[in-house]
Amino acid sequence: MTYDNSTIRRQDRLLDQERADELLRTSEYGTLSMADNDGTPYGIPINFVWDGAESVYLHCAPEGRKLRVLAKNPQVSFSIVGRVHLLPNKFTTEYESVILTGRAVLDLDADERMKALKLLLAKLSPDDMEVGLRYAEKSFGRTAIIRLDITHYSGKSKVVRTF
Repeated sequence: MTYDNSTIRRQDRLLDQERADELLRTSEYGTLSMADNDGTPYGIPINFVWDGAESVYLHCAPEGRKLRVLAKNPQVSFSIVGRVHLLPNKFTTEYESVILTGRAVLDLDADERMKALKLLLAKLSPDDMEVGLRYAEKSFGRTAIIRLDITHYSGKSKVVRTF
């Protein structure tokens, strides 16, 4: 996994890797973008958890359009938006974002799926881990896990300076 801002057109708006990694750790959701075999775009907002290394995990139902699309074309983009501040009187917006590019892996073994669910619980429901683990075990057969192996990622931000 490589952090690479070299392709960002506005080099004055680069987000440093430390902040990009913080957004990966703390953001609640991102948008998974994919394309079907015929090129039809498909994007969905979804909760996620970063493993702290080279992958992001997503959870979903064990069937549906997302899984069908990813089975045929596992190449994805995943975007995360951090702080946003609309400045209507300046006709602009302050923002920060991270874009990941990678490959979706669908058929994970049971141990990795449970590991991902535990990571999701620790991130999204840390005060309810015990109940969450029971729920995860009970619904395990009805839950699919997608691992996005990150090839590279980049970050961008805009800060409006007022003087």
